[in-house]
Amino acid sequence: MITVVFFLVPDVHLLDLAGPAQAFSTADGMGLHYRLHYVADAPGVLSAQGLPLQADTHWPRLSAQDLVLVPGWRGDTLAGTGPIGTAALDALAAHHTAGGTVASVCAGAEALGRAGLLDGRRCTTHHAHQDELARRYPRARVVRDVLFTEDDAVVTSAGIASGIDLSLHLIATRHGPAAAARVARSMVVYARRNGDAAQVSALLRHRGHLLDAVHRVQDVIDAEFDRPLPLTRLAATAGVSERTLTRQFLRATGTTPLRYQQSLRLERAGQLIAQGAGMEAAARSVGFEDARMLRRLRAAAG
Repeated sequence: MITVVFFLVPDVHLLDLAGPAQAFSTADGMGLHYRLHYVADAPGVLSAQGLPLQADTHWPRLSAQDLVLVPGWRGDTLAGTGPIGTAALDALAAHHTAGGTVASVCAGAEALGRAGLLDGRRCTTHHAHQDELARRYPRARVVRDVLFTEDDAVVTSAGIASGIDLSLHLIATRHGPAAAARVARSMVVYARRNGDAAQVSALLRHRGHLLDAVHRVQDVIDAEFDRPLPLTRLAATAGVSERTLTRQFLRATGTTPLRYQQSLRLERAGQLIAQGAGMEAAARSVGFEDARMLRRLRAAAG
């Protein structure tokens, strides 16, 4: 069970909170075992949109696998807005020191800055606040024109709806791209990533079409990309011949079913290697017999 703590600040934006909460709640409903917890300095928090919210004033006990996320709040500036007590800032810093992940949406990056978590790290925020964030935290490396950044378990996202992108990324990192794709489709959103090359997702590149038969085939490949998937089975899923499926898949996605499956394997293997897995172990985990094909695909991808 992974605990996700949302720290609520007065004037919190509802979508900053609701987007990630919906993503993790949907993941929990799919059996990925998330528990959502809401904490604030006071038991009552009024949102920027006028909806009153209730929260706990006591932080739950957290482990390194858990996540703390600070949604953004309304304000023309970061300075002088978002009142946060010292105890909450200490809790953010302590969770990261213990190996946990700390994240923010929009102006929530300011909370991470006050907790000392942005120094020396890449980060981002809403485009209206980027210049101020850079001035307030000169040791931070503020990245513009991206949906989110991740640096040493500090994850920050841009404005409002980008919190959904951040959450899908975290789900994909923990459970694989197929899990993130299922959550995204349930929420009727694109499985998007940010502009950095390391974050480009096959789910982004190949899901922006309207052919339902091809989407059904992609659902199968997403869920079973680490297994052999004969074209005959995929064609039966689409209700068409193998030749027709190949033609429709290529027209809709720009690639073939086999290359799409390989791109998912390559993406997941890269995530496993980044988390410390060896090349051979990562290759076998995603369905390759050994590391030779994985090495060739990684070399071809640059």
